[in-house]
Amino acid sequence: MIERIARYPVAFAIGAIALIVLLGSTFAVASETKQGVVLRFGQPVRIINKYDAKLPFGGDGAGLIARIPFVENITWIDKRILSVEMEQQQVLSTDQLRLQVDAFARFRIVDPLRMVITAREVDNVAAQLKPILGSALRNELGKRPFAALLSPERGQVMDNIQKGLNRVAAQYGAEIVDVRIKRADLPEGTPLESALARMRTARNQEARTIQAQGLKQAQIIRAQADADAAKIYAAAFGKDPAFYDFYRAMQSYEQTFVNDSGGAKGATSIILSPDNSYLREFQGRGR
Repeated sequence: MIERIARYPVAFAIGAIALIVLLGSTFAVASETKQGVVLRFGQPVRIINKYDAKLPFGGDGAGLIARIPFVENITWIDKRILSVEMEQQQVLSTDQLRLQVDAFARFRIVDPLRMVITAREVDNVAAQLKPILGSALRNELGKRPFAALLSPERGQVMDNIQKGLNRVAAQYGAEIVDVRIKRADLPEGTPLESALARMRTARNQEARTIQAQGLKQAQIIRAQADADAAKIYAAAFGKDPAFYDFYRAMQSYEQTFVNDSGGAKGATSIILSPDNSYLREFQGRGR
């Protein structure tokens, strides 16, 4: 055998190269992070290591696979989550604020056969999703004020954008995993200052409205309390008019003879005749 190789080295070298090419065209290695579509003369015939949400990532489909040499080709597609970045866009909110918005979406190819038929490559899917993401973002943010992006309502905005984008992604065998806004800023310079001034004015008006409503409610509560107190006094007077007169007289004596406001306690001096009706409680009711 060695003598034959030595005698015909070129022929054996060509044969070895042909064997290596044949083996390379027959066998391939499916990575855990890849799924493949086998094409026979350009037509898809089977799928290798397809993504399945119910199975652990990188499951049973990975490993050495065989194909018909020179007849079948494999288009490899990433099984991992991929990103599509949206270029910065200007969005007009309902309160007439122009926002500079940066956003991105994350997607995964869940139907590689449809993806190969409609887009051929993953990069084409991202290129198709990018303008749709921008359009969905403009439409959704255009329905809401700027303050909605700073409140829990922002999560609902993202969910609506994701649902709309998912309907388009399904046409390319993709599934939208998440949509997020990286930045939503007001333009620098005069537009920013004007927006801040409008927001400050709106918040001041809102504060004055809340304060007026609070004062109104306080007056209503105070009036109701005074009415309830008057009813209680009237009910007490009706049950025991003599005790009520005595109680009111004691309150009057306290305010008249024990003056705590201003000067020294008990500094008030009043001169009255002994038979004055104001002093009848000191004289005793039986007299």
